[in-house]
Amino acid sequence: MGPIESSEVICPYCGETIEHLLDPGGGEIQEYVEDCEVCCRPWSVRVRYDPETGLDVRVERADE
Repeated sequence: MGPIESSEVICPYCGETIEHLLDPGGGEIQEYVEDCEVCCRPWSVRVRYDPETGLDVRVERADE
């Protein structure tokens, strides 16, 4: 199985489920701001790749 390159997340503003593209080559822990594809509001995204526990993707409102 190759690296995971996307994950489904729920927008903390509009509640839509969105397939979020990931960059496995960006490091084990990544933090960045990205806009929702549906409502265009900013998310704070935290991605963690862990060989033991797998992938953890969290999105929160960036304006808080």
